[in-house]
Amino acid sequence: MRVRIGADPPSRLDKALARDVPEAAALSRSRLARLIVEGAVRKGGDVLDDPRARVAEGDEITITLPPTAPTDTQAQAIPLNIVFEDDDLIVIDKPAGMVVHPAPGSPDNTLVNALLHHCGDTLSGIGGERRPGIVHRIDKDTTGLLVVAKTDRAHHGLAAQFEAHTAERRYLALAYGAPDAGDPRLRGVRGATFEPGNVLRIDSQLARHRTDRQRQAVVFSGGRHAVTRAQVLDRFGTPPQLALVECRLQTGRTHQIRVHMAHAGHALVGDPVYGGRRRLRAGALPQAAADAVGAFARQALHAETLGFMHPASGAELRFRAPLPADFQALLDLLRGDGAPQDPPRAP
Repeated sequence: MRVRIGADPPSRLDKALARDVPEAAALSRSRLARLIVEGAVRKGGDVLDDPRARVAEGDEITITLPPTAPTDTQAQAIPLNIVFEDDDLIVIDKPAGMVVHPAPGSPDNTLVNALLHHCGDTLSGIGGERRPGIVHRIDKDTTGLLVVAKTDRAHHGLAAQFEAHTAERRYLALAYGAPDAGDPRLRGVRGATFEPGNVLRIDSQLARHRTDRQRQAVVFSGGRHAVTRAQVLDRFGTPPQLALVECRLQTGRTHQIRVHMAHAGHALVGDPVYGGRRRLRAGALPQAAADAVGAFARQALHAETLGFMHPASGAELRFRAPLPADFQALLDLLRGDGAPQDPPRAP
């Protein structure tokens, strides 16, 4: 694997690689530090065996990964909502509450546990283990589409598309307020601009929060570059208290939409981490709808559309997942509808 060190690199090799290695590689800083010490990292013909070594912008670093080994993660017979599957990949509509891969606090009952059971031995090797090739992730309580590689060929092909930002990812979110180019407050938010069609563009770096390692924070030096575009599809309340927003990812960083929307002052309904203590104006919405908004127990975010080029056949694939029942029911209350309906689509 080759990695080019980006602008304004951290002072240490392990930190710089942790920032610039593609997220799809699933290589943590501690894993990278071990690879450095083991002599698996080179610059040109020189072995870099000190995690504290200095690097410079533009340096080409080569990482040699060892052969994949069986994973310790156990296969579990967990039902999956499979949207598409072939020999190379599988597309899943993930429910709320499911973690994508095992981690401290979530050792099992994850998507990876389910895929190990479903896929058997047809798995890609990545990050030093043989397990489903997780090319991108969505948060535990975010619903919707993600693609998983079943072969190394598919993993490399999909990872390249996500790294080049050519994969299509569209999310639906219910946010406080309604982003609008006429809002003078937004003109003072660093990194926020508007594009034609009243599309809010948020451009920043994202990095771990300095005091809370479970959170991400908007920064403007260091970190990973992140761009989100958001367009209002529907407004609720007078003046608008909430908006159904279509968010399009140019990049795909951890918590990106949640962090960027909160940075712009339009945090997502139900977000326990970035939502703050937002309150609806009294009487601005029907009481039943206002109560449902207050009771919504997770971030109102759904990965609705996923499109990419099939890494083996070259066919263009595009999938759309309907809103989950809880999100749809909340929209129905906000609209005063008696029957569910699909949200309007941006032009």
